[in-house]
Amino acid sequence: MKIYTRGGDKGETSLFGGQRVSKTSPRVEAYGAVDELNAWLGICAAYLKAEDEWHRRLLEVQGDLFQMGALLATPPHREKPPARGLDEEDILKLESWIDEAMEEAGELKTFILPGGSPEAAFLHGARTVCRRAEREVVRLAGEEPVPLVVLAYLNRLSDWLFALARAVNRRRGVADVPWVGAPRKGENP
Repeated sequence: MKIYTRGGDKGETSLFGGQRVSKTSPRVEAYGAVDELNAWLGICAAYLKAEDEWHRRLLEVQGDLFQMGALLATPPHREKPPARGLDEEDILKLESWIDEAMEEAGELKTFILPGGSPEAAFLHGARTVCRRAEREVVRLAGEEPVPLVVLAYLNRLSDWLFALARAVNRRRGVADVPWVGAPRKGENP
């Protein structure tokens, strides 16, 4: 089976149900950003294979994001794809993971910069992609109905990625990178 169709050669793609839209439509931008986030989580999972629970959770989130992408690729007037949808339980799951990661990471006493261990740096990168995906979904929601659980999920996911990055740093014995602000006039950096 060939993976190319030539159907997108003129800047359009098909949504679920066959409707053709521009590859720059808000719907395509939204599910494209979710797809990019999913790829970043694959990178993070590859770096965290030794941490079975975190690795498993990242793979679980990747599955959730695949479902989200299918939902976002379906126009509102079409029947939703036959897949498990996201629900409140998924939000609660992420909240419990945030609490666990923050407990392991310790109290946050200052703003921090993305970084620390390589694994944490990748998680921070994924967090920023998650925030962009969230903005793209908000943009889409301004034009077409989007289930609120999608927005809540992305919001919690970015929080978990932040907390997980800190927990990874703690487990690796690497300090978070504190933000100290710009030097004042006359101070040396």
